[in-house]
Amino acid sequence: MQVEWMGRTLTMQTAPGLFSPQHPDRGALAMLSWVEFQPGQKILDLGCGWGLVGVLAAQISGAENVWMCDVNPVAIETARKNAAANGAAGVHLCLSDGLAGVDTAGFDLILSNPPYQTDFSVAKSFIEKGFNRLKIGGWMYLVVKREAWYRNKMRAVFGGVELLERDGYLVLRAQRRAARRSNAR
Repeated sequence: MQVEWMGRTLTMQTAPGLFSPQHPDRGALAMLSWVEFQPGQKILDLGCGWGLVGVLAAQISGAENVWMCDVNPVAIETARKNAAANGAAGVHLCLSDGLAGVDTAGFDLILSNPPYQTDFSVAKSFIEKGFNRLKIGGWMYLVVKREAWYRNKMRAVFGGVELLERDGYLVLRAQRRAARRSNAR
């Protein structure tokens, strides 16, 4: 499929069983509309699926600055093919349950469209461990459906959170401002 985004055209493929196999997910596109990628930023696409977010990030920030992880081996292989097909073969890909297999920290951005069909343990892990992987001043973006739970969790961890909306989709954005997690409730 061809994906048009911000003046860029990507040639992407998907695979059966991956999230949003027919077209880019509108929630992910809503999240991307709020992100301002810069050259040289260190970026993590957490739960990358077939790789749209990470490949777009790599085209602006540089493939060597982008990490993409997913728990699904088919997702990682599909993201690898999509990165190569779009000039981003140098991205770091890892099969990982959340951040467990990601061997680096100091991210400027962590972007995620977490699974909604799971209990909140996946989202809780993404938020708590993501905070620890961001550099001070780094941002986490999450596409959410259950806004109240995510907003409260991100506020408790980050000390604050912004709610953004685009085309009916909610995106939460929080910045790491301190070395330790907040105790805010």
